Amino acid sequence: MGIRKHRRQLVAWMVYFSLAMGLGIAAADSATIVALGASNTYGKGVSRGEAYPAQLESLLRAKGRDIRVINAGINGDTTGSMLGRLDSTVPDGTSIVILQPGGNDRRKGVADASAGNLAAIQSRLKVRGIRVVVLDNAMLGRYPHQPDGQHLTPEGYRMLAQALLPRVTNALGR
Repeated sequence: MGIRKHRRQLVAWMVYFSLAMGLGIAAADSATIVALGASNTYGKGVSRGEAYPAQLESLLRAKGRDIRVINAGINGDTTGSMLGRLDSTVPDGTSIVILQPGGNDRRKGVADASAGNLAAIQSRLKVRGIRVVVLDNAMLGRYPHQPDGQHLTPEGYRMLAQALLPRVTNALGR
C-alpha cells in the first residue's frame, strides 16, 4: 500500500511540475506593448482593427506569441502631451513602447520642445526597464496614404506593421 501511495504522490508531483513549467513558458512568451503616438498610431480614418497596432498584434499572435499591443495613439497629440500622460498610459509590466512622435509639435508651434520631450519619454521608460522602438515619421512616407496625404490607408498600416515586426521581435529578445 505504501508503494502505491508513493507512486501516486510522485505522479501528482510530476503532473504539477509539468503544468508549472508549461505555464512558466507561456508567461515568458507573453508581453504587453504600448504604441504611443499621434494620429498615425491611432489610425485616423480607418477602423481600430486596421490601425498598425492591431495589425502588429495579429502578426505577433500568428507567430505564436501571446502579445497584447495597446493603441495609445491620440489624434493631434504632441510630444508634450505624450510625456504628460506617459505614466497613466504605459502600465507596469510593459515590455516595449513604440514611440511615434508625429508632426503635431511643428503644426502647433511647439517644435522647439520636441527633442527634450522625446528624450524625457525615453529616459523615463528606460528607468522603468521598458525598451523603446522609435517609429520615425520619415518611415511613414514609404506607404500608401489616404487622400489627405498624412494618414495611411489600411494597406499602408499593414505594411507598416510588417516593417515594425522584426524591430519589435528583436526588442523582445526572443
